[in-house]
Amino acid sequence: MEFTDVILQRRSCRAFTPTPVDRDVLSSLVEAATQAPSASNVQAWRFCVVDDEALVRKLDMVSPGLSGKPPVIIVALTDRAYARAKGGEDAANEFATLDCAYACENLMLAAANAGLGTCAIKSYNEAAVRALIDAPDDFALELLISVVYPDQAKSPRAPKRKPLS
Repeated sequence: MEFTDVILQRRSCRAFTPTPVDRDVLSSLVEAATQAPSASNVQAWRFCVVDDEALVRKLDMVSPGLSGKPPVIIVALTDRAYARAKGGEDAANEFATLDCAYACENLMLAAANAGLGTCAIKSYNEAAVRALIDAPDDFALELLISVVYPDQAKSPRAPKRKPLS
């Protein structure tokens, strides 16, 4: 698919099939994420790929923003201690989150290119998610991303966009 088409066709996908996503495909998505730009090349992002059905269900229970019980959830985090050690306070307190957002966009575009749907979720019980994935204290929870095979019969329409002007 042409890159511009990938950008224009990517949607937040909330209607999907229960089909599992192959681990090699998931690895390629995380690899795409790690190719994102990073302030001072710190790369403080960390990704936890959750495809264990029982753990996915538990994450779903503490994440009201999720819908439909996706087969895979990728948890995006930043290692603030690492960012601080490599780039100072600004790297830890500001740049790490921005860098992780760039990485997540790469991941979601790579998923769209592979025929997958994603939905970025910021609505979750942080303490519960941290406990479920055993996130270290120095890691900041940034985003949950569901990764799914879209239900083609229920594809979302393109959202209305503001004019370029």
